[in-house]
Parts: sequence; C-alpha cells; structure tokens
Amino acid sequence: MVEQPSAKHHHAETSDKSSNLVDIHVPGEKREYTTTLTGVELHGNETLEIVCTSILEKADDVISRLWRKLGGKSPNRRIVGIGVHYTNEEEPPQMAAVLQLCVEELCLVYHIAVATKWPKRLSKMLQHEKLFTFAGFSVESDKEKLKLSGLEINPNKFINIQRKWRVPYTGKEYDSLTDVAASVIHPFYKGMKKKINTQEDYKLWGTTPLPDILIEYAGVDAYATYKSWFIIDYITDGSGYAKEREADHYYDRPFCPF
Repeated sequence: MVEQPSAKHHHAETSDKSSNLVDIHVPGEKREYTTTLTGVELHGNETLEIVCTSILEKADDVISRLWRKLGGKSPNRRIVGIGVHYTNEEEPPQMAAVLQLCVEELCLVYHIAVATKWPKRLSKMLQHEKLFTFAGFSVESDKEKLKLSGLEINPNKFINIQRKWRVPYTGKEYDSLTDVAASVIHPFYKGMKKKINTQEDYKLWGTTPLPDILIEYAGVDAYATYKSWFIIDYITDGSGYAKEREADHYYDRPFCPF
C-alpha cells in the first residue's frame, strides 16, 4: 500500500478483513491506495468530499456512509448518482476503470481497474430490488463495461437521464450531462470538462494512483448526475401529483374550511 502526496487532504489505510470481499479478476496494475479530497468547490457555497480508493475495506466504509445518508429519505427519493469511466481504448479490452457513486455531498470514486476484489456491500447495493434508484447519463456503454468487469446494476432501478429528461419546449435530447446540469442545477456545471484534456487525460483512468484532477472531475461528474436527477424527480413527481388531482376533479370540489 502506498500513501500518495497531495495538495488536498488525503489518507491511506488497509485492513486484513476478508469476509466482506468478492474475488474478481481485472486486468491492470494492482495497487492499494486512497486519496481523499475535501472542500471540492461546487456551485454557490456547496462543497464535495471525494474518496478515491482501490482498497476494499475503505470502499466498503464509504458505501456504508452513502447507505446511511439514504436511510432517512423517502423510499422513492433514495437516489444515487452513478458514473463510469473506462480504461484506455487503445489498450484493449476496454473495461470499467472507475466507478463513481454519489449521495448529497459525499462521493466514492472506486478505482476498480487496480483493485482485485469487490466489497460484497457494493454488489448488494447495485442489485438491490427496492432501496435505491441509480441515475446516470447515456448509460448503455456503462452497463456494458461494468458487466465486463463483473459488476451489474439492477436494470429496474437504473435511470438514464438522457432518455427521461428532454430540453424544455423543444423536446430535443440533451447531448451531455454538462448541458443537463447547467440547465437544471446551475450554469457552473457548463464548465465541468474545462479543467481536463478530454483527449489525453481520458487515457489515464486505468493508471495508478489516479491524478487528483481526474478524481475531482469524477466526483463532480457523479454529483452533477445525482443532483440533476434529484431535482428532475422532485419536479416531475409534483407535476404528476397535480395532474392526478386534476383528473380526479379535485379542484372542482366545493371548498370546505372545516
């Protein structure tokens, strides 16, 4: 295990626990490390904590924190923002390199390309029938790459924002998550990709340790997915409830104050 220097707060730790792990095989260099970025700036005064790790016990710990954050929410509002980045396509087979999970101001960036096992809690979470709704953008390729790496998300609980939300008044499909987030959350997210070189930096998702700039990008990307669907779901649920009342002629009933 190696502790990586960073300008932002980070730490590394290991554990000899093994009962909560699932053996898998993922090609690539294996290396245990954890980098934690705190105070990552979002829109307004919002900040994000991002934990990037290849250590099974650390990933399991962050998943437990995400799970607890969702525990107090309505069953219909247990939303998890999810994202996947891939290994270099010039070095086949291209597989999932990084899996991002975000709830509120906490994000796990699990560097699966350099891990050797999955936490059982991760598979349980991704496959759960009732507790969670996973929101992603243009998810078909993500599903394919995750499956190659031995992970699958319950298809009944996986929302593709690109299909579920269209440009208002035109009905056009959004081209990117940045467009959705900038429209729904804040214009800040229009510049999400400006901090990285999408041609060269995208080749580094399988490298270890993951550069801080990509950790930050991955975390903000997952947060934008989470927050976008959280807002969209809230709006559409309220609109749907109003339409149900109209269909039931609720507003035509005589008003009675008592």
